[in-house]
Amino acid sequence: MWLGPATLLILTMVVWPVIEMIRTSLTRVSSTGQSQGFAGVRNYTDLFAEGDLPGVLLRTLVWVVGVVTVTLVLSLGLAGLLNSRFPGRRLVRWALIVPWASSVLMTALIWRWMLNNFYGVVNRLLMDLGVLDAPVNWLAKPGLALAAMMGVAVFVSLPFTSFVLLAGLQSIPAEVYEAARVDGAGPVRGYLGITLPLLRPSLVVAAIINIINVFNSFPIIWAMTRGGPGFATDTTTTYLYKLAFDNQSVGESAAMAVVNFGLILAVVLVYLRVVRRQEDTA
Repeated sequence: MWLGPATLLILTMVVWPVIEMIRTSLTRVSSTGQSQGFAGVRNYTDLFAEGDLPGVLLRTLVWVVGVVTVTLVLSLGLAGLLNSRFPGRRLVRWALIVPWASSVLMTALIWRWMLNNFYGVVNRLLMDLGVLDAPVNWLAKPGLALAAMMGVAVFVSLPFTSFVLLAGLQSIPAEVYEAARVDGAGPVRGYLGITLPLLRPSLVVAAIINIINVFNSFPIIWAMTRGGPGFATDTTTTYLYKLAFDNQSVGESAAMAVVNFGLILAVVLVYLRVVRRQEDTA
């Protein structure tokens, strides 16, 4: 009786959509959305025959690894800052929540306007500082556009990651650092030998959740470049959207969604394995 509602919710909101996704990936679907029978693995063979797919997969890897790595590194520094005592610390903590509490879509749109080559504040600021001689169309060049979107993704991901690591820092007993100082450990040795090892569970949680969120990130890319020019800034998430709505290949898009799901499931299984190993070690 107690587990029934939760089980029903999981079955209807999680399991059933996944089953429908897999079924659609094995079905021929017309451009009008009509099912035309079983297609076997035809949608998958068509998907892997797409010339743009290797670039999309590689770009997704760069996107996820780059955003998550930079976010974790910066969040370690922010968490350490927020864990120390200084005037206005509470105000800084509240200010850090703003990018996380704001709409991701609106944040991406604001950054797109800021990066505009005609009236964007980024070009104006860099030109006033003498860094640029002429405005740069940041979102028209694939390399610059991808770097700009990764910067926005890091900006959005920092608050959650910083607070997760801050919670981990606050759970470390002060006595451990006192004992290390008695043994002659300096700040660097204390950070590498005490802080980082004891912060590992928080780092694992922050990394895995960030990987899942960044992997599935759609609003930032779609609002800033729509994956363009062409497919030059697409990741797997925006690519499957284009397959469904631009190319009218619903079955192929569903196959891409299954591939996406498999990649994310692999990450979750790795996470569960790491957590179980930590529990066994403890």
